[in-house]
Amino acid sequence: QFSIEKECWDQIFLDRIEEACDPERSAEVAAVVMQPGLANLCLVTGSITVVKAKIEVTIPKKRTGSSNHSKALKRFYEAIYQAVLRHVDFDRIKCVLAASSGYVKDDWFKYMLEQSVRRDDRPFIENKSKFVLCKASCGHSFALEEVFSDPAIMERLQETKMAKEVEALNRFMRMIDLDPERAFYGFNHVEQANEQFAIETLLITDDLFRSSDIATRKKHVQLVESVRENGGKTLIYSSLHVSGQQLNQLSGIAAILRYPLPDLDQLEIDAAAYDNEESDDDSESDENDEDDVDPEWRIQEDIADMGF
Repeated sequence: QFSIEKECWDQIFLDRIEEACDPERSAEVAAVVMQPGLANLCLVTGSITVVKAKIEVTIPKKRTGSSNHSKALKRFYEAIYQAVLRHVDFDRIKCVLAASSGYVKDDWFKYMLEQSVRRDDRPFIENKSKFVLCKASCGHSFALEEVFSDPAIMERLQETKMAKEVEALNRFMRMIDLDPERAFYGFNHVEQANEQFAIETLLITDDLFRSSDIATRKKHVQLVESVRENGGKTLIYSSLHVSGQQLNQLSGIAAILRYPLPDLDQLEIDAAAYDNEESDDDSESDENDEDDVDPEWRIQEDIADMGF
């Protein structure tokens, strides 16, 4: 055990600590590795793999005239079905890997689809697109290393995990062309939109929270906290993902607004012009006041200043 002390804990780092202390909360990937008679259901985070269920069913060999083999397989598939239904929260989990050697994963996936329709299990029916079938040499949890070493699976996994973020970024890009008064980017413009409680969704890259400039880090953290307090959503993009790199080209921060706002640049120009007009009016009034002064009184004042 150890303790960490800081003078100030901002919400971004508190969220990361909470996720590290509760792996299930931060898990976005579930995996079922299986072989005939053995399966392990795991939740996978960026730093740890948690085994939630281990299924073991004795499966006899196929014998002519006996149905014991097929019955045992059905019990095995049913046990996996129930374990996934019990332990996988599809509101948080963005991808479920089903891995095995041979056709075990395919047979189970077919069983899952048939049974979910027959029983009207909505979690499976509504999230069947989240299942990804892949190869693994056995049903032990360490076989996940083989799955994650496959570049094709990792690329698809990353796209699945970032689907919500990619959708929001694509929406923002379309709004720049179609509805520019609801699509702001750059810290100053986004901050001014937040001051008017206009931000619906804040898009920001994690690079800004790792800046070497402490002031830069603090102002972006404070903006995220303020948007959340005002009821807005925040999406943090990984700079390692193509969507994060795309957002970095727009200063790393952008916002989709609840309602249109006038062009802030024009507002700044109008405000500056208004200030200049006021200053011109003040200088003119000063000149007029000087013209109204009695010349004789000014001469007497100058003589007094010179000591005569």
